[in-house]
Formats: sequence, C-alpha cells, structure tokens
Amino acid sequence: MKLKYSNKINKIRTVALALIFAGMIIMYIGLLFKNYEWVMVLFMFLGLIAIVLSTVIYFWIGLLSTRAVQVVCPECERPTKVLGRVDACMFCKQPLTLDPNLEGEEFDEKYNSKKYWKEQEKKKNSNED
Repeated sequence: MKLKYSNKINKIRTVALALIFAGMIIMYIGLLFKNYEWVMVLFMFLGLIAIVLSTVIYFWIGLLSTRAVQVVCPECERPTKVLGRVDACMFCKQPLTLDPNLEGEEFDEKYNSKKYWKEQEKKKNSNED
C-alpha cells in the first residue's frame, strides 16, 4: 500500500477552510437558541472567533507561501513550493527534498524537526568519541 503524502501548505489551508465552516455551523447552532439570548450571543461569538482565527491562519500561510522555495517536480514537471527539508508536490504528492543528504531516504516528516537533527548530531558526536 502506497502512502499518500500531502503538501504542508495545502494541509494548513485545509485547516483554515475547516475553521470557516465550523464557525458558520457554530453560528447556525446559536440561531437555535433565539429564546436564550445569552446562549445565542455566546455561540455567535465562538463562531466569530473561529472565522477570525481562520483569517489569521490564511494570512500566516500566505506569508509562508511567499518565502517557500519553488521547485519543479520531477514527476509531474509542474512548479510547486517546498516548506522545510522534505515536503510533497502540491499536485502529484511526490515526496521532495531540498537536502542532498536525504536523497534516496524514505520520506518522513520528522526530517523537518530541529529536535530530530539535534539527536542525529548527538549520535554522530558520540560515535566519534
């Protein structure tokens, strides 16, 4: 069974879109409580917070997207953006890396973590001693 990878930018955009829909649903639930004004206002406020949070996430991912490295996918030959050391193509989900040391390695998102690289450095230093 082949693993399906997803581009980080698309994952974050999906979360933001889900927050918009969740905010709208929360607001509609608030309309069911018209007789209890404080409950209705509470649900409307919670829905508004979800939508505002979604807007902040969209703004943040837009800033990240402008700083992402743009590469041409070797599989589909379309330009895609890569965040971190490893990522997946936005279109064909092909695993991509910018680190020449990771070429040929199995795709794992732990390669983007600073903690992982610090542990690898410690192992390397302890093996040299």
